[in-house]
Amino acid sequence: MSASAGAVSLEAARTQRWAAIGTGAISRSVVPDLQACEGVEVTAVHSRDADKATRFAAEFGIDRSTDDYESLLVDDNIDVIYLATPFVTHHRMARAALEAGKHVLVEKPIAMTSAEAADLFDVAAAHDVFLMEAMWMKFSPAFLRFKKEIDDGAIGQPRNLRASFCIPFPADEFGSKWDLSRSGGALLDQGIYAITLAHSVFGEPVGVTASGTIRGDGLDIAEHFTLDFSDGRFAQCSSSMGEFSELTASVGGETGWLTLTPPFWATTDVEVHARSPHQIFRAPELIEHPREGSGYRPMLRAVRDAISADLTQHPVHSAAETIAAMRTIDLVFAQLR
Repeated sequence: MSASAGAVSLEAARTQRWAAIGTGAISRSVVPDLQACEGVEVTAVHSRDADKATRFAAEFGIDRSTDDYESLLVDDNIDVIYLATPFVTHHRMARAALEAGKHVLVEKPIAMTSAEAADLFDVAAAHDVFLMEAMWMKFSPAFLRFKKEIDDGAIGQPRNLRASFCIPFPADEFGSKWDLSRSGGALLDQGIYAITLAHSVFGEPVGVTASGTIRGDGLDIAEHFTLDFSDGRFAQCSSSMGEFSELTASVGGETGWLTLTPPFWATTDVEVHARSPHQIFRAPELIEHPREGSGYRPMLRAVRDAISADLTQHPVHSAAETIAAMRTIDLVFAQLR
C-alpha cells in the first residue's frame, strides 16, 4: 500500500467491517453517518463499560458489543477500527490496532504529541495498513470550496488568517474536558481546528507566540496564539472553554477575503468578499453546501475509498500534515506551560 498525491475517488470494492471504539457523544454522531455509507458495515462496538456497549449496540442496530478490546483486534472479521476514546488513550490503543493489522481512523487529536503521532504513522507503514486522524473539517464541501477559492486566486495571495473556537463548557456538564487525566483542555480539543486550518493555508509556521490561562495542574483553559510564516504572513488563533468568541474563520489576501461562517470547523457556508468593491464591502457571495447527516459522511467515504485503494494514508489529511500540526501544538503548549 502507498499514499497517493491526488484525491481518492475509488468506490468501495467490498463491504468493510468496522468496529466503533467508544460510546460517547462523538460516536453517537459518527456511527449513524458511517452506517449510511455504502460498502460499510459497523459490526461491533466497544466500551470499557459492558452495559454501555450493550445499550449502544441495541440503539444503533449493531450485532456485537464487548468490553474486551483485545478480542476485536484478533478478530479476522473486523477490518477497520474507529477510535473515539479519551485522548490520552489514542496512542496506546491505535498502536495496538495497527500492530494487529487493522486499519485505523482516530478521532482528533491523533495523539498527545507530535512524537506519538509520528510513531503511529511509522507503525502503520510497517504493517502496511491505513491510518488517519479524523479531521472531518478538511473533507467538508464548504472547506474544499474555501480552499478552491484560495487556489483559484479569488483573494490574490493569502496573507493573514484568523480563527477562534471559544465556547464555555461548564464543568458540571462537560466533566471530561476539565479532567487532565482524560486529556481535557481547550487546545487539543478546540484549538487544533484553528491550527489545522492555518497549516492548510500557509503550511508549517516558522514562529509561534502563545499565552493563556493554565490551571494549577497544567490543564489549559484558554489560549491565544500567533503563528508566523515566511514573508510576513500570519495567523491569529484562540481557543477557550471558559468564554465565547466569534466562531468564524477568515483568510485575507491582496484582493479580498474569505469567511467560513460559524462554527467554522463544521460550517456549510463560505462568504466570498472579493471580485468587486460591492461584493467586498456590501454584499459578499454566500456559497452554501447542504449538510449530509451529522456532517461526517464526506470524510468517512474518503476513508472507505482510501482503504479500498490500498492506501496507508489519505492525501487530503496526510501523515506529514498531521504530524506538522501536532508539532505546532507542542510549541504552543511549551510556551503555555
